[in-house]
This record gives sequence, structure tokens and C-alpha cells, in this order.
Amino acid sequence: MKAIMLAFFLALTAHAANWPSWRGPHNDGTCDETGLPMKWSATENIAWKTALPGPGNSTPVVWGDKVFVTQSLEAESKRVLLCFDKKTGVKLWEAGTTWTKPETTHKTNPFCSGSPATDGERMIVTFGSAGVFCYDFAGKELWQRDLGPQLHIWGPGTSPVIVGDMVFLNHGPSVTARLVALDKKTGAILWEKAEPIRPDSKPGKSGFYGSWSDPLPRDIDGQRQLLMSWPFRVCSIDPTTGKEHWTSEGLSPLVYTSPLYSDGIVIGMGGYSGMALAVKVGGKGDVTDTHRLWHHPKSPQRIASGAIHEGHIYILNDPGIAQCIELKTGREVWNERLKGPGPTGQNWSSIVISEGKCYAVNQGGDAFVFKASPKFELLATNPMGEKVIGSIAVSDGQLFIRGHQHLFCVGR
Repeated sequence: MKAIMLAFFLALTAHAANWPSWRGPHNDGTCDETGLPMKWSATENIAWKTALPGPGNSTPVVWGDKVFVTQSLEAESKRVLLCFDKKTGVKLWEAGTTWTKPETTHKTNPFCSGSPATDGERMIVTFGSAGVFCYDFAGKELWQRDLGPQLHIWGPGTSPVIVGDMVFLNHGPSVTARLVALDKKTGAILWEKAEPIRPDSKPGKSGFYGSWSDPLPRDIDGQRQLLMSWPFRVCSIDPTTGKEHWTSEGLSPLVYTSPLYSDGIVIGMGGYSGMALAVKVGGKGDVTDTHRLWHHPKSPQRIASGAIHEGHIYILNDPGIAQCIELKTGREVWNERLKGPGPTGQNWSSIVISEGKCYAVNQGGDAFVFKASPKFELLATNPMGEKVIGSIAVSDGQLFIRGHQHLFCVGR
């Protein structure tokens, strides 16, 4: 157990010029790299652009000289992981599985919308009801784990989180939604924590219930924790056992965003007409009355996750409105609508912050760069000419963006 905890701590403090998961090396959208591109288009300042076999909502993952993207091949009933050469964009291999059983999703959410994750030796990806798969860097399957159906009217979209020798996955939303801990080397289930639907939630056939949130690993006051957003609440979980440290009420029944953490404060944000809250870490059991710092009973629709910089939360909401919120008080500092020449300003792309600048791409294919500052300043609007749902990945001074037709490498 001591060795597992040491590996967990070391994994939280190890960073490189790789982008190992959806939210990057820190699992929160913040980036240590500097000198990132500020201006580009579909043809300008593009190192390479590679055609993809179909649309997709996942974010690229980058490690070493390879870029990885999940992809659904509907005509062939396949769900695959694609590997590209980082320097040229040439496809190196694909690996995956066939899935022909019925599974629901929304037309805006193609299957394989969950992003892969890597530790530099193995790639771990969830294919929804088809299971969790692990591959080496040559595309050889190392193991697979069937976690059962993952059924929701709007489809799956969660991503694995690797910490040390463990993989954490929110296997939901579904009537059997649960947080699962796996051994990354074997795929063995270490523990499972179910999140049952509340009897008074009345999710009905509309599907207005569920969490697409990924757990956020953090070392807080010497205690290893997984911070998690579920319908109606935010909680802290022991990563070795799955037992809860504390929980706080205050979210809505739909949760798309993943939790944020800074300065001893956990942020949770709901989805459709969702609530938002801040909780001071610590305590045991239900800490709603003792540790909740602020609560927004109604917020804009939020699909994408925000990021924190110097005491402020930055997020680009679904309607295309960027917000700056004071971390400790919940006070809105500013909100600005971001709209480029693309056909829509709607946004599902999560914020990436580098050198005090926020990066995000809306569904109209307009990539924005604006200051992470209490004073709003739009630095650049970069039209890419195609629909983008996923978030930006950063590696070695370049930006990797997955559109619905192409995979882009932006920069030198």
C-alpha cells in the first residue's frame, strides 16, 4: 500500500512536454509550456493537417513522437484508437474492437467521444459499452475489461485517468453508473463505487440526469484524494479504497464538467441550467453547511470544463459566453460573448491556460485566445473552417486540434 501511495504522489508531480490525457499533464487544463502559437487558420501556421475517417468529439493525446485519437467507424461497426506520427501527421496504425449491439447516443455525440490516456508505455481507452482497452505503443492489445453496458440517451463521453499504477474511470452515465479503479498493467478491478440514481430525481425518458465528469486526482494536506462531481453533489474519495472523505450538496442532476481545485477549494459546475459551488476541503461526511463557500443556484449551460489561474476561474460556456469568476467568492468579474466568422458560437471545448492566456475552440471552428485576467482582453480569433468539439492538446510548443474532418498540428 505504501508503494502504491508513493507512486500516486510521484505521478501527480511528474510533468513533461507531453499531453497524456484530455486535461493535460495536471488533469486540469493548465499548461507549463510557453511560447504557444497565437495566430493561425485552416491553412496558415499549420505544420500539418490530416484527414480523419469521420467526426468525433474526443481530444488528442500526445506522447513523444506520437499523437493518439479515438474514432468511431460507424459503417464498419468499429471503435478504434488511431496513432499518428507527430512530425508529419502520417497515420501509423489503428487498433480497436467491433461492436454491433444497440447503444444510444445523441446525434451531436458520436461514439468514442472519450479521450485516451497514457503513461508513456501503454494507451488506455474506453469504448463505452464495448469495454476498456489497453494497447502498447505499437498498437498491440495488452488487456481489455468488460464493465457492462453504458447506456444513456445522450451517450458516453468520460475518459480514463491514470495515476501511478491505477486507472480511474467514471463508467457512466447509466443506470449502473459507477467510479471504477483498475490495475493499469492487468485491467483487474481494484474497487468500484456505485452512484445510484436518487429516487426523487425523476430522470424519465428525457435523460436529464447523469455525470460525464472525470475524477481529479490531488494530494491535499498529505492525503491522496479523488475529487468527483456527481449529480447533485461534489465529493472526495480515497483512491485506494473508494471510500468517501466528504461530500457537499449543491449541483444539478446533470453534470458535464470535471471538478477544479486550487488553494484548498474544490469547484463543481452543473450542466443544463446548472448549479455551481465551491467547497473548502476538509471535514468528514456531509460538509454542505460547514465547508461550502458559495453556491450559484442557476448558471449558464456548461458542457466544457474551465481552468483556474491566479485566483480566478475561466470558462467558455455552451452559449459561447466566456466568464471570469473569483475563486474564493464566486463573484462574476466579467462575461463576454466570443463569436468569430464560423456558423455558430456554441462551445463544448474546455479551456487550456498557458502563460496567462486562455485557449479554446468553439463548434463553429473559431479558436480564441484571450487573457486569463480580471480585465478581459481578446488576443486572437483564428477561424479553422470546420466543426470542433474536443479541446486543444499542447506539446513541444504546438497545438493539436481534432476537428470533425481533420486532425490539425498548429505551430512551427
